[in-house]
Amino acid sequence: MTGARPIALSIGEPAGIGPEIAAKAWSRLGSTLPFFVIGDAGHLSGLGVPVQTIARAADAVSASAHGLPVLNHPFPAPARPGLPAPENAAAVIDVIARGVDLVMQGEAAALCTAPIHKKALHDGAGFRFPGHTEYLAHLAGVDRVVMMLACPELRVVPATIHIPISEVPGALTSDLLSDTIRITHAALIRDFGVQAPRIAVAGLNPHAGEGGAMGREDIDLITPVLEALRAEGLALSGPHSADTMFHAGARAGYDAAVAMYHDQALIPIKTLDFAGGVNVTLGLPFIRTSPDHGTAFDIAGRDRADPTSLIAALKLARDMAASRGS
Repeated sequence: MTGARPIALSIGEPAGIGPEIAAKAWSRLGSTLPFFVIGDAGHLSGLGVPVQTIARAADAVSASAHGLPVLNHPFPAPARPGLPAPENAAAVIDVIARGVDLVMQGEAAALCTAPIHKKALHDGAGFRFPGHTEYLAHLAGVDRVVMMLACPELRVVPATIHIPISEVPGALTSDLLSDTIRITHAALIRDFGVQAPRIAVAGLNPHAGEGGAMGREDIDLITPVLEALRAEGLALSGPHSADTMFHAGARAGYDAAVAMYHDQALIPIKTLDFAGGVNVTLGLPFIRTSPDHGTAFDIAGRDRADPTSLIAALKLARDMAASRGS
């Protein structure tokens, strides 16, 4: 439970499905999981739910029984579904920063972020960060963070993220892999209540290199990192052939998996739970979750958006806050 502190939800790109899934999430959760939207209250009207404008985060706890709580943050332009307005870009960025401030100040138990559209932010406000995660790390003053994708059946962390597959071997360093595993291990204890984490680590190459026949990265890079961390007491297995480590029997043997690149991590979780996966940023001084999808401009404003991933993100944020004693 988050106690008297609700979860903050930054609205993200208001021309996307963020407002719709926020409204649908409140209609399903009501006061059972108090959260509040940081955004323009006008962008959230006409979505079939009552809107409760609040003056401070704590007011969301009582307001959530009567409507969707909104901490109003005026935007300069209306929200037109599917058509991001350049003049709103700076406000989208400011809302994220406001959410971070509220969590860092202890006024909210966690931050959940609705999807942004990076090109719209770059074009409209010169946004220089690759995405949400890097901006949050900048605001928090953290050098390295880790992206975890989580659902009830699997927690998986990619060591490298949004880079071409041809660049993965060069980007995958001993320091990066070691830091990724350490951050994952610490988060499993602090945020997920796993007292003795077991982490399975994938190889980079098919069959984890098959003894060097299909690449030496698994022998020369990954194995020494795992051996060094095992010597420190971490319970690690691998490097595993990635094609055999995500079936049900294999998943029973670990609490989280570390993959070497984006698709190696995201294909299994999206196959297992396409609608309910949650993006979690590990290594921040606060809790941050997000639905594992984008702005979906093609269906914005059509009442077709599925709030399942956002609801899962809110619930996971609540559970992580409880694990931290928040």
